[in-house]
Amino acid sequence: MIRTHHREAEINGRTVFYREAGDPSRPALVLLHGAPASSFMFRDLIPLLADRFHVVAPDYLGFGLSDAPPVDEFEYTFDHLTDSVEGLLAQLGIARFAVYVQDYGAPVGWRLMLRHPESITAIISQNGNAYEAGFVDSFWAPLWRYAHDRNAADEAILRGSLTLDRIHWQYTHGVPDPTLVSPDAWLHDVAQVNRPGNPEIQLALYADYPTNRELYPAVHESFRQYRPPLLAVWGRNDEIFAPAGARAFAIDLPDARIELLDGGHFLLESNVDEVAALIGEFLGTEVHG
Repeated sequence: MIRTHHREAEINGRTVFYREAGDPSRPALVLLHGAPASSFMFRDLIPLLADRFHVVAPDYLGFGLSDAPPVDEFEYTFDHLTDSVEGLLAQLGIARFAVYVQDYGAPVGWRLMLRHPESITAIISQNGNAYEAGFVDSFWAPLWRYAHDRNAADEAILRGSLTLDRIHWQYTHGVPDPTLVSPDAWLHDVAQVNRPGNPEIQLALYADYPTNRELYPAVHESFRQYRPPLLAVWGRNDEIFAPAGARAFAIDLPDARIELLDGGHFLLESNVDEVAALIGEFLGTEVHG
């Protein structure tokens, strides 16, 4: 097994933590995590891919082991999260790469694509949304209201999303056999997002989330213009981003490969071997085909 290295880089005066494995001379694969997760979510996937790819998985600022400056010292927006990832890739000399996006990884990945479309060799979207059809209204309605007027009632609901019960739900809901999901996953996230000051970071990003929705027309235009190879591998039982969001990629990328697996939002926790096999097959074809 190829070992995963745990590294740090200084980007714009902040420390960004990342996991790295594989030969840097091989095709690069950048893994962009969701929320409330970190690169920890890729701990089992990285070793399954590192024999064929140079794999890099950063933690965003405010997540995992990267710096988490308080909200009065740093403006938490998806643009600024993307800045730190972009800076890390530049520092590592990674100019062309395939990108895996999940949850928050999608708006970061779409921004990287819009800034440097020629850099993206392929996209793997694992429950990483780019279409209105993907939003499950029962989950998203409080966020849209809070982002609009910062009301106290919806703030309380969103703070509740950071509790043990709700993060446990994100990991296990829709998984046919929840015993496949390690408690390490949700306990790790609960500890991280409830550090002093971190709930306020999460609220700031909730408030900024509508900017991602506003980008969708530009994302779709980029898909049509540059036609990146895309694999949507989706937990079909996800009640945050519905499988309609996976199918929607075919609107702008008719050749997109869409795989709906029997799992939930954090599909790697229960289906990592299946996902890794699909990625290996997909990228093998795109890189060497």
